[in-house]
Amino acid sequence: MIRHPAVTAAIIGPRTLEQLEGQLGAVDVELSDEILDAIDEIVPPGTNLNAADAGWSPPWLSDQSKRRR
Repeated sequence: MIRHPAVTAAIIGPRTLEQLEGQLGAVDVELSDEILDAIDEIVPPGTNLNAADAGWSPPWLSDQSKRRR
């Protein structure tokens, strides 16, 4: 969402020309503040719904006994 102050660019990810053409109409869509607030109530900002999206966590950071003191 470009209106969010932390977002500097919208990244789209079509794999085919058909997908790209289907997404181009979204350029004219604008969500109201009320809709955005409702979305934030359902999924609060910063929520990770898929653990696989969290990235790799090095074991030496997650296991306190392996950290330097």
